[in-house]
Amino acid sequence: MARLLRTLRSSQPVARFQRCCGLFPTDEEGGSGDPAEGPRERDVCNGAGALRRPAAAGRGFPRGVRSGPQGCVQKYVVKNYFYFYLFKFSAALGEEIFYITFLPFTYWNIDHSVSRRMIIIWSIVMYIGQVSKDILKWPRPLSPPVVKLEMKTDAEYGMPSTHAMAATAISFSFLIATVNQYKYPFELGLVAAFVFSTLVCLSRLYTGMHTVLDVIGGALISAVLLVLLYPAWDMIDHLLLTSPFCPLLCIVVPLVLCYNYPKLDYYSPTRGDTTTILGAGAGATVGFWLNNQYAAPAYTSRNFQLGFPLITSKIVVVMLARFFVGIFVVLLTRQLMKTVVLGMLGYRYKFPIGDLEARRRLEVEVPYKFITYSSVGFSATVIVPLLHKLLGLI
Repeated sequence: MARLLRTLRSSQPVARFQRCCGLFPTDEEGGSGDPAEGPRERDVCNGAGALRRPAAAGRGFPRGVRSGPQGCVQKYVVKNYFYFYLFKFSAALGEEIFYITFLPFTYWNIDHSVSRRMIIIWSIVMYIGQVSKDILKWPRPLSPPVVKLEMKTDAEYGMPSTHAMAATAISFSFLIATVNQYKYPFELGLVAAFVFSTLVCLSRLYTGMHTVLDVIGGALISAVLLVLLYPAWDMIDHLLLTSPFCPLLCIVVPLVLCYNYPKLDYYSPTRGDTTTILGAGAGATVGFWLNNQYAAPAYTSRNFQLGFPLITSKIVVVMLARFFVGIFVVLLTRQLMKTVVLGMLGYRYKFPIGDLEARRRLEVEVPYKFITYSSVGFSATVIVPLLHKLLGLI
């Protein structure tokens, strides 16, 4: 068993998977093919794992510690573009662009209870995953032999894969929350959830961001958390909607967790990402509570109760209108709050807006991220539904 775990934790299985899918470093292929520029010298593409090597090895700090966006650049050859685009797209399903579109879409167009459950599960799972990374401090796969297609998260540690955790949590919580409300075959939903989570997991191997053990560990942790939380779903949902202490706790608890995030010897984006997730979840939860207290349910699922085949072209147009109006407001809120909050913090702590190092300080990063994304969550659950009602979309 120990030997198996060492193998799953090593970089070689990841490299073999990449080669099987037609992704090669140029030196293995003699520079043939159509090389694509990825992120400078191959011997420094090792992110947070480099910190675990002796300083004498000459590896220096991981990308992002000294110069942020300047990573290493690695040339590679793509021999199978189907897998290349499939896994690049699948990797995006674990990024902010997916969360900020799919979760609000569910709230605006499908069912409030489904969206609430997914957001709560997503927040809990992601917090546990992000903290686990900085406690375990397992390095990401080494390059070489692995080809790394992403560098923005390379300064983080690897275990567990939060992409795998989020994909498993969101897909299977969606399945569990909808299977008894909508008339569709359970087997079809199970296959869809499995395919979705599997594609995201495999994309982390293809992009060279995680070992096999990172991915398996992330998926298993999410599965265990889903099993443990499922019996309490209804109770948690009821408390979040009815407790008079909900708004206060939903703001204070995430802030305490963010300010007491595990400290590292160097800057890692995990604290900022965690603050973003908890902030969005907090803002959305306050919105859920406010809607339940003072507003009638804005959206109902009666149009979907009889099954998806009854969805008409008119319903599709209304759903798309809700989505595009909503996402415009959400993105506008995010940009506006980023500008305002960063300007206020810059004035308070006397640093220029463009000072990246200042923005990484605890007293700046946490309020900046938390206020911005809690405003986004609140806007998506309160402001957007009011605008939908004003425009006659509900």
